[in-house]
Amino acid sequence: MTSARMFRTALSIALFTTPAAIQAQAYGPPDRSSPADEMIQSYLAREADRLHGTFLDGVTTAADWSERRVRYRQEYLHMLGLWPLPERTDLKATVTGTLAGDGFTVEMLHYQSRPRLYVTANLYRPHSIEPGERLPAVLYVCGHSGRGRNGNKTAFQSHGMWFARHGYVCLVLDTLQLGEIAAIHHGTYREGRWWWHSRGYTPAGVECWNGIRGIDYLLSRPDVDPERIAVTGISGGGAATFWIAAADERARVAVPVSGMADLPSYVGNRVINGHCDCMFLYNTFQWPWTRIAALIGPRPMLFVNSDQDRIFPMDANERISARLERFYSLFGASDVFDTMVSIGGHAYREDLRRAIYRFINTHLKNDPRPVEDSEIDLVVREEGDSGHPIPPERLRVFPRDEDLPEDQLNTAIDEHFVPLGNPGLPEGDFEAWRRTLLGMLRGETSLRTIASPVPPATSRKVISGPDGGLTVTIEEWTEFGGEGSRVETEPGISVHVRRLSEIDAPAARRIVIEVTLEEIAGRGTAQGAAGDAVFLVAPRGGGACPWTRKNPPNYVERSHVLLGHTVDTGRVRDIIAAARLLKQEAKGKAPVRLTGRGAAGILAAYAALLEPEVDEVAIADPPLTHMDPRAPVILNVLRVCDIPDILGLLAPRRLEISGVGASQAKALERARAIYAAAGAGESLTIRGSQE
Repeated sequence: MTSARMFRTALSIALFTTPAAIQAQAYGPPDRSSPADEMIQSYLAREADRLHGTFLDGVTTAADWSERRVRYRQEYLHMLGLWPLPERTDLKATVTGTLAGDGFTVEMLHYQSRPRLYVTANLYRPHSIEPGERLPAVLYVCGHSGRGRNGNKTAFQSHGMWFARHGYVCLVLDTLQLGEIAAIHHGTYREGRWWWHSRGYTPAGVECWNGIRGIDYLLSRPDVDPERIAVTGISGGGAATFWIAAADERARVAVPVSGMADLPSYVGNRVINGHCDCMFLYNTFQWPWTRIAALIGPRPMLFVNSDQDRIFPMDANERISARLERFYSLFGASDVFDTMVSIGGHAYREDLRRAIYRFINTHLKNDPRPVEDSEIDLVVREEGDSGHPIPPERLRVFPRDEDLPEDQLNTAIDEHFVPLGNPGLPEGDFEAWRRTLLGMLRGETSLRTIASPVPPATSRKVISGPDGGLTVTIEEWTEFGGEGSRVETEPGISVHVRRLSEIDAPAARRIVIEVTLEEIAGRGTAQGAAGDAVFLVAPRGGGACPWTRKNPPNYVERSHVLLGHTVDTGRVRDIIAAARLLKQEAKGKAPVRLTGRGAAGILAAYAALLEPEVDEVAIADPPLTHMDPRAPVILNVLRVCDIPDILGLLAPRRLEISGVGASQAKALERARAIYAAAGAGESLTIRGSQE
């Protein structure tokens, strides 16, 4: 063992068993301009650390991992929007042109990874290949280098040239956003498409699938050896290297360059703010992020980074490297995992290229010799100008704008890539239908993170400690009054509750809870009958305790999905916890009615769905699909069902819906049919907007 590897192994053991030993590198200062900033950021950081600590989660041998691997792979693909795996349809691969270079030939080609989802690419190969000869191949996935109409593949042409000159077939892929047919990576914060979370759509899934189908294409060629395929790329291409190699074992070697941090870095240190949506899957099953990389093992991997990379900082790099070193040791394969750190920022440099090429040579060609020509054709400089050796426009797959395919689905793929759920209507046994659908919601969406049952909220009090400091204690329930009180719905999360009636919970005939996302200082709109105790509840981020919202980067909203939550599923939990506390204070005698307007009303419906002690729900002016920008965001829910199904699942409890227009009434026919199937049609009341 070399001294360098001995050092890495010692570091691996230390970092695998103890907290990070080097100073964290944050991405900018934390927000502190709003009342709930510190609360929500501390909560997210604790959750990130908790999940980070579950890396091997009882795995101590290779056999342990093998037993879990099938389940892990299915969960992983699900979190990319790829489970069940899409059909491998005809690629319809088409070469639109060729170009002869110095020691290589380039083919301009496209294929359809799914019908009408076009992938534009350049394939570099040696000039001449002997009949029957099969060469090692490299799938090169590109980073975020904008080249406009030419596609970002043209920015990385020197890699294709080097590989072709050295006896490889190299397929360089355009990305979805920066290819010749430009679509979207920045969908949530830039385009306001927060329904991506509800749909379970992430462009990371598209990049992964395009890469898998790229391997399919390589294996269809008679000049490619199916046993010798590597995948590599930098930045967004580094992340895509992880996505593809973790999903497809035909990638025998992986060299991700500046492509992964971990949850303490992304969330705790706000590094997520430096990344777009294609860099993340939706962590439905609450994985420690390094488990994604572990799915590649024990295949050869070179984990590459730079010491001054702000968006892939070194503290995360060291933690990931140490964990992977330990993981590979379970298989006796530490010799095929290595790390390489370059001095500098987020970019390729000569030492990086030499290391990348040498590692791939070693494991695909059994050639460990140092690489001496890594910089050839990187750029051409003439009289102070610089440019690529091949003019980028000559590498276009579709030379003219009119050549672009009119049937392309790229620019609308977010509406088609992940199938919508279609649970059907109950036939016969309503309760069996209900249990099945609720089980899917509990198992496949962010509702799985809500405890069953949710503990009642507790009130919190801050008192002076004996040393003059402040101590937080939990005190008994106290009567609400004035501007309201704060209750803790889970450790570290406090929300506002205000009593609106003269009657308090212990004396109530019925407890009416209005859910609001607005300022809680208002009187509210909930209408209570005689003897009702009426309360206003503002779940996290609402009322008098908002957090900072900047678009971009929408740190809070985007961080939640890296932890398997959404803000709105947290709010559902808050509503349940407050309702259970009020029910508890009423000695369990008074029925509970939840009300809300717009998105707040749908949150109330979700709370009632998960809390059987809620007896009635009243909703005004509701959005009726999670594709509506006004709707709450519930991770993956559209893969299971939509809002009318959620409302129908409340049967046979009393449900009142008001402020419904003609188009909404049509959507609500589904909820009405479900209530009828439950034999509870009289329990559902729908009133129009003019009533």
